[in-house]
Amino acid sequence: MTDSEMMRVYDCIIDEMVAGYAKSGNPSAVAYKDWPRFSKISYTSDTHGGRLVNNYSNDVAKSEYSKFEDGGTMPVGSILAKDSFTVSGAGRVAPGPLFLMEKMAAGFDADGGDWRYTLMMPNGRVIGVTGGQSSGAVAFCKDCHIAVGDDQDFQFFLPEELRTSMK
Repeated sequence: MTDSEMMRVYDCIIDEMVAGYAKSGNPSAVAYKDWPRFSKISYTSDTHGGRLVNNYSNDVAKSEYSKFEDGGTMPVGSILAKDSFTVSGAGRVAPGPLFLMEKMAAGFDADGGDWRYTLMMPNGRVIGVTGGQSSGAVAFCKDCHIAVGDDQDFQFFLPEELRTSMK
């Protein structure tokens, strides 16, 4: 699939994805669609189940997140969203989970950089929230992000050729 075809697919499915995520009751599950997008195209993320994903940040995070590896610690209230979808070999398109990272106040989870992870399915069912509902179900998020370390505030960044410029 070409990049332009992939973006047409994403443009066709985004409203369905947001409508499904909205059933979670999480305000970010709806708002993220209007946040700055940092990926030029949907790209495959092996760490997110090999799904096609897109990176967004709320306005609180925008300034630091737009610096990618050169950014510092994200301010409290920063929210990063990564929506996802799949396209089968036969061309069947299906929405995937929404992954959220929210920077919490110091002391929330010091060894995890004070990030709260939320994972929700395309039907709005929340799989887990760090420090809350089914927290153990999202422990793998923290475990993976800890591998990056605090020098990048526990964030992974997409390849340079896929980044949009928000500067």
